[in-house]
Amino acid sequence: MAETTPIALRGYAHAEVLVSTTWVAEHLGDPEIKVFESDEDVLLYDTGHVPGAQKLDWVEDLNDKLTRDYLDRGRLQELLRRKGVNEGDTLVLYGDKNNWWATYAFWVLKLFGLDNLVIMDGGRARWMDEGRALSEEVPSPPSGNVTIGERDDSRIRAFRDDVMAHVEGHGSLIDVRSPEEYRGERLHMPDYPNEGALRGGHIPHAKNVPWARAVDPETHLFKSAQELKQIYEGEAGLDPSRPVIAYCRIGERSSHTWFVLTYLLGFPECDNYDGSWTEWGNLVRAPIER
Repeated sequence: MAETTPIALRGYAHAEVLVSTTWVAEHLGDPEIKVFESDEDVLLYDTGHVPGAQKLDWVEDLNDKLTRDYLDRGRLQELLRRKGVNEGDTLVLYGDKNNWWATYAFWVLKLFGLDNLVIMDGGRARWMDEGRALSEEVPSPPSGNVTIGERDDSRIRAFRDDVMAHVEGHGSLIDVRSPEEYRGERLHMPDYPNEGALRGGHIPHAKNVPWARAVDPETHLFKSAQELKQIYEGEAGLDPSRPVIAYCRIGERSSHTWFVLTYLLGFPECDNYDGSWTEWGNLVRAPIER
């Protein structure tokens, strides 16, 4: 396997939010390190996972069962305690598809102000490429005692009225879907079901940078800060001094780009619009460009 640049030498604004597969392997069994796998394929965990890792299901664990929203404070705290999380623990998140859903879980947990969250760079694919052990054993930890705050949607989450005001003010938007979705030729990714949008296209003024461009396809690791700046600031023209809103279809791909802009490039104001195209593409009289 080709030699890669260590995380600390890639120039990130907040390199502390990433850990390597080697770091995780060295900390397996550490009682203050809790590892969670969050996959798009919710059955993948059962086929084998990082030893000691627990499953964090984006459908069953993080979302409200009725309202199009996330868990409230009480239910998330109960979930994390049930999974053995204690005060002061570090939560390591990783998953399939270049950590697509791991960054989504990271973003949801950040809505509640959780600290000590890190992403395992390279995710599940990197762990497997390196030939590291997988386990089918499902941990049953003793109950934890973590206490979390109320969910705060005001800092890193955008709603449709926020986006509308952003459009009217010619604010910076980044559409992280495929070029075909951006152009309105598709209402969904290739090989995926349509999730209910009636119109195709993109939000006015949005620039298109597909989310996976932030990752090296060979190593599954995040690209260096220099490479990322060339993509997001050079090609897309995003200005770090201006607020940015990221979106996709339901907020999952855009959480990956939100993570890149916020933590790897250090954009001080970046929100994720999780309503995304399933909401915007159905809004009566919402402005759309193609």
